[in-house]
Amino acid sequence: MKKIAILPLRKNSKGIPAKNKKKMVGRPLFSWVLSEALFSNLDTLYVFTDDTEILNFLEKEYHWTPKIKGILRKEENATDTASTESAMLEFANSINNDFAILCLLQATSPLTTAADINAVLDKIEIENHDAALTVVKTHRFIWNPDGTPQNYDVYNRPRRQDFEGVLVENGAVYATTKEAFLESKNRVSGKIGLVEMEEASYTEIDSLTDWDIVEQLLASRLRKNKTHEKIQYLVLDVDGVFTDGCVYFGPEGELMKKFDMRDGMGLEILRQNGVEVVVMTSENSVLVEKRMYKLQIEHVFMGVKDKYARLTQFLNTKKASFGQVAYIGDDVNDLANIGSVGWSFCPANGTEVVKQHADYVLTHNSSEGAIREACEIIMKYNKRY
Repeated sequence: MKKIAILPLRKNSKGIPAKNKKKMVGRPLFSWVLSEALFSNLDTLYVFTDDTEILNFLEKEYHWTPKIKGILRKEENATDTASTESAMLEFANSINNDFAILCLLQATSPLTTAADINAVLDKIEIENHDAALTVVKTHRFIWNPDGTPQNYDVYNRPRRQDFEGVLVENGAVYATTKEAFLESKNRVSGKIGLVEMEEASYTEIDSLTDWDIVEQLLASRLRKNKTHEKIQYLVLDVDGVFTDGCVYFGPEGELMKKFDMRDGMGLEILRQNGVEVVVMTSENSVLVEKRMYKLQIEHVFMGVKDKYARLTQFLNTKKASFGQVAYIGDDVNDLANIGSVGWSFCPANGTEVVKQHADYVLTHNSSEGAIREACEIIMKYNKRY
């Protein structure tokens, strides 16, 4: 069965301007669910948006996978009053209804995981439901406007541990068969299955306060899921890690970057001790390319904005885990990886937000021995294995 998903994004957002592109834990909000869909059982994920900036970002950032595609959305289906169903119908028509299962994902649910998406798909593929959606269980007592309780007896108030609670939509994942969707023109219909997600996923992002809450929940989950294994890979940012973060420009463009020779020796010794070195930078720099070639670093990824997705893909190809990775980064676009790998480091002159999330703040500045210091820590750590 051909399983596809639509991720509808609107350019304009009233509550939080440019919400979908705003960075949450160092990544654009929409990229969290996008990368989970990428590594799920879906065949294709379509980002359906009226924002050409996002479409350009997709083309440049995810060129390494055929699974993510962007489609321009009509303006009339991207207004505040347009329904999600109208966007889904426009999208389905634009691809000639070429799917067996259509999944609707929401960017405002960054706590969605690939496992959640797969569970919803399984409700249709394996359990033969016509549609499915995600819910959370709440133990809140719910009241009607007329002062009557909906879900409990006020004269026999149950203890939380004795209260089954109620299931509430969290708006994260919906899926439907093509037949059910075309007949009902609705995201769910017919025999509907439910998939329960963690209660934290119920928080909706409608204000900056909501944003702060969800960002803290997401960062906390990354830390909670950390594992510690023998380090097999050291992944490094470039500017602010290899270099001092400064770029020297002249009339012909980039002229110079400063590197520390001791860092290069540290990496060579680390490789001799069985740790692969990987470089991942958001910039495209000829100087960096030449320096990495000089250092004989095989895995160099240039122009990477979504470092978390790219690192996930790299580890999948190597059949490795985040717990086998050490990472050195200095700025917000490193945060997701900083929070996920086995051991994370930040140079002494890194940004404060990264220092707050890193496992270890180095005593040396970038381009002044920070990498060499991290190499020595990793080699000492690996001795226990």
